[in-house]
Amino acid sequence: MRLPNRALIHLTGPDTLSLLERTVTHSVTDWETGALRYGALLTPQGKVIADYLVLRTEDGVIVDVHEEAADDLMKRLKMFRLRAAVEIERDERLATVILGDGHRDPRSTRLPGRDYVPVSQAAEAMSAAEWQAMRIAAGVPEWGADYRAAEVFPTDINMDVMGGVDYKKGCFVGQEVASRMKRRGKIRKRTLPVLGGGLATGAPLLAGTEVGTLTSVDAGNGRGLALVRTDRLQKALDQSLPVTCEGEPVRIDLPDWAEAEMMALAAEGTDE
Repeated sequence: MRLPNRALIHLTGPDTLSLLERTVTHSVTDWETGALRYGALLTPQGKVIADYLVLRTEDGVIVDVHEEAADDLMKRLKMFRLRAAVEIERDERLATVILGDGHRDPRSTRLPGRDYVPVSQAAEAMSAAEWQAMRIAAGVPEWGADYRAAEVFPTDINMDVMGGVDYKKGCFVGQEVASRMKRRGKIRKRTLPVLGGGLATGAPLLAGTEVGTLTSVDAGNGRGLALVRTDRLQKALDQSLPVTCEGEPVRIDLPDWAEAEMMALAAEGTDE
């Protein structure tokens, strides 16, 4: 099935990888043809302009990005290109489809593989609601639904956990801020799964005080994603305070990595 709201940008030329190496968050080394990577272009202040999946091809890369972010991403990549030998253009011939045996989505094993096929072979389109239900179940936030340009830091949307940021690469736009946040080890905002009735996009999560905000919801299955102040959530859990949304009890489903991170923050007494 064809995925909704996607656009493809084709980068070709001998300097393609060097352009990506100095601008975007993900690694470009040891990148085999046919492998998908996850990454983003950041503002100089370290916020996400657009995140994307990117496929290594024989002649360059295919960048798979939200359709409403594509033009801005192209414009900025062309600006950073300078004199590099890289061609950057929209690829209208191909469409993004999901396939069980497609290229593995690096963000979650719970998401299906994807591939890029001629538009004429893309078959029917998956509805936006179907895709939203699938990615929310996998705990994966998405540009255009959970955030937009320059609203969040990479760690707010768990890019570091999903392999979208290489903190050891040379340099990239916004690296100083992103690396400092990671190095300090005091990340206080994360996007986390929420379960329960009465979920509504934009609604606050309350536990004595506001601990987060619902950013996207799959109401039919009682699931959502929320941007959560994890230090406040840990304090509420320590006090056995219930978490509610619109007056209804909800449960924040903590992955192991988030639970460990929150406990480390609590041990350091970093609540602000």
